Amino acid sequence: MATYVVGDIQGCYKPLRNLLDTIRFDPDRDQLWCCGDLVNRGGKSLEVLRLLHSLGDSLVAVLGNHDLFLLQENWKYPDGNACPKREFRKILTAKDRVELITWLQHQPLAHCSRKHNVLMVHAGVIPQWTVQDTLDHAAEVERKLRSPKAGKFFSKLRKNAPRRWHDDLTGWRRRRLISDILTRVRFCDSNGKILPNPSGPPRSAKKPYKAWFKHNNRMTSETTIVFGHWARLGFYKKRNLVCLDSGCAYGGQLTALRLEDREVFQVQGRKRR
Repeated sequence: MATYVVGDIQGCYKPLRNLLDTIRFDPDRDQLWCCGDLVNRGGKSLEVLRLLHSLGDSLVAVLGNHDLFLLQENWKYPDGNACPKREFRKILTAKDRVELITWLQHQPLAHCSRKHNVLMVHAGVIPQWTVQDTLDHAAEVERKLRSPKAGKFFSKLRKNAPRRWHDDLTGWRRRRLISDILTRVRFCDSNGKILPNPSGPPRSAKKPYKAWFKHNNRMTSETTIVFGHWARLGFYKKRNLVCLDSGCAYGGQLTALRLEDREVFQVQGRKRR
């Protein structure tokens, strides 16, 4: 049995199939972890969701910002034909829309394996959070996503939200910041204030901001964190830190890490047109 963690797929169906063939993935024996952004940009998001859904208990996936975007569009457009984004419209008009969206809504925002001493998130964590904090805060948002009041959460996703974490935050502002940290963070300061909407390489932020994993006071430093979300960082493997977003949707590679021996596997990503 082997456990493989794959980076941002983003609707790139053919590279995903090629990668599964390369690692000889056997769902009866192996586990596949996905670190978020299953959909959007690659053109085959519906096919990716169907494939991953079919893996059943052999799959562990966390939600990324593009996955939350799809869930928001599902809420906004009960009639899927009205969705302006073609790649999402294919999902929202599919006969298995309800099954796939329900499945996606029940994926976590963070996953931890004590066996491997690994925490998987889509984007990152702020220095103040421990592993248990991360799981607990993720669970707050997960409960809202799966509740009849999920629409209120989706209605706030595009509103201005606080940028600095405080334990006494409440309501939608708290849940919105949790989701921003777990699915969007790239840079923050040592006090957990995140830099909004950055996309450059790790040294592009001005002080006091640094890449979230560069802060010396980070409470998760003794746990290996695997994440994606940062194509400009690319595949990045250091002690207790692995970024698996190697730009598959942009003509880069789709990357997987085998946790048992930390061997890396890569296949060519989507061909640029």
